[in-house]
Amino acid sequence: MAIRRALISVSDKTGIVEFSRELAKLGVEIISTGGTKSLLEKEDVPVIGISEVTGFPEIMDGRVKTLHPAVHSGLLAVRDNEEHTAQMKELGLDYIDIVVVNLYPFKQTIAKPDVSYEEAIENIDIGGPTMLRSAAKNHAFVTVVVDAGDYANVLEEVRAGGDTTLETRKRLAAKVFRHTASYDALISDYLSKQLGEPLPETYTVTYEKVQDLRYGENPHQTAAFYRKPLAGAGNITTAEQLHGKELSYNNINDANAALAIVKEFDEPAVVAIKHMNPCGVGIGATIHEAYQKAYAADPTSIFGGIVAANRVIGADTATLLSEIFLEIVMAPDFTPEALEILSKKKNIRLLKLGEFSASAERTTEFAVTSVNGGMLVQETDIRQLEASDLKVVTNRQPSEEELKQLLFGWKVVKHVKSNAIVLVKDDMTIGVGAGQMNRVGSARIAIEQAGEKATGSVLASDAFFPMSDTVELAVQAGVTAIIQPGGSIKDEESIRVANEHGIAMVFTGVRHFKH
Repeated sequence: MAIRRALISVSDKTGIVEFSRELAKLGVEIISTGGTKSLLEKEDVPVIGISEVTGFPEIMDGRVKTLHPAVHSGLLAVRDNEEHTAQMKELGLDYIDIVVVNLYPFKQTIAKPDVSYEEAIENIDIGGPTMLRSAAKNHAFVTVVVDAGDYANVLEEVRAGGDTTLETRKRLAAKVFRHTASYDALISDYLSKQLGEPLPETYTVTYEKVQDLRYGENPHQTAAFYRKPLAGAGNITTAEQLHGKELSYNNINDANAALAIVKEFDEPAVVAIKHMNPCGVGIGATIHEAYQKAYAADPTSIFGGIVAANRVIGADTATLLSEIFLEIVMAPDFTPEALEILSKKKNIRLLKLGEFSASAERTTEFAVTSVNGGMLVQETDIRQLEASDLKVVTNRQPSEEELKQLLFGWKVVKHVKSNAIVLVKDDMTIGVGAGQMNRVGSARIAIEQAGEKATGSVLASDAFFPMSDTVELAVQAGVTAIIQPGGSIKDEESIRVANEHGIAMVFTGVRHFKH
């Protein structure tokens, strides 16, 4: 079958004039609407208006123009069905062989910071998705194009054989249904949020592919990287890679973990990550000082790790970073001198995040975790604590310096795999115990890593102590203050041990499990 008639109506007019002109040269009659029709006329592309097909004017500011039997009969008629063919002849209707439509810019509209509800609603396309779905359903006979990237291939096939291949029509139809599903998901998400219903009876999400990955967590697993349609700056999904090899699945996972921690801090901070856990976190008056502390926290584990900074990286810090092997360094930006220094290392990946504010990042989002046959959805853990939120439960009050270190440790332990224990001293982590089956095991690891530095440090625990053994280990290590959620039936036992040894202990009333 040859393509004889095309219906073209696009919001994004990229490449549409050239595509339409080539179709016209091939003898295809072009039907169009509104702004698309005006553009084609202006560019001297032969075109007829939709009203000439429907015999009905475009009404209600263009809201109703293609929702007509003359359009959808032409799209949905099964060409080898005798009854359909007879009805088309009886009613004086004609087939439409190709539909080229892209939709009102709903995503771009709601991305505007000052968009009104009314403007958002007005940018919900109705006629476009309806035509796309009709044409895609009838892809055995109709070619449907929603992506300008497909124009060239469609033209090539039409020139060669007068029509597209069935395989191409199937591929384009599948793309259409993915596109309309994504479009509807954005609309439902927007409306649900407007109504304060973040967890409705059905949960539909949409993501856009950033890139295919060489493999997943292990070489035998296929993988790809996707991002939310409205992801903003300061995220791994929107980071600009300035140098280095292609990111891997594990790179992206670890980089995201590092970024989540560094966003906890308003002051200059650097985080080093290894296998999703922090091996070093430091804060300082400058990013250079913060990196020195993050490195000193665990000079062994940082090798081959990921480093995230919340300030621009300069030449002095870049010089230190270049002295060891790192998979990724990411920051809001790099000075030209820093970029030159780090780019000399062939394989290091350098990611520019763009400027971000820690406080601005503390907004509620929802995280999705896959389980067999379903998924779990929960709010991201953005809970913050101030000194005034803490309850001192021991005889001794923490000093001002201890309080500062306790809050620092609390920000870090929140991002360590449970069971989690973190030792902190002088604005840096000195021991991290992660992911053990019991809390005292994590404490032993953190204390062993800290070594002699443990004396005079503070300890943070992501959950309460079920018994006093962790406090007893802290006493032996020379820890002077402890922060933990509290809430165990044996809290009094832990408080008693702390009191006996002059340790200050505060309860947060907040737990930070991370599995």
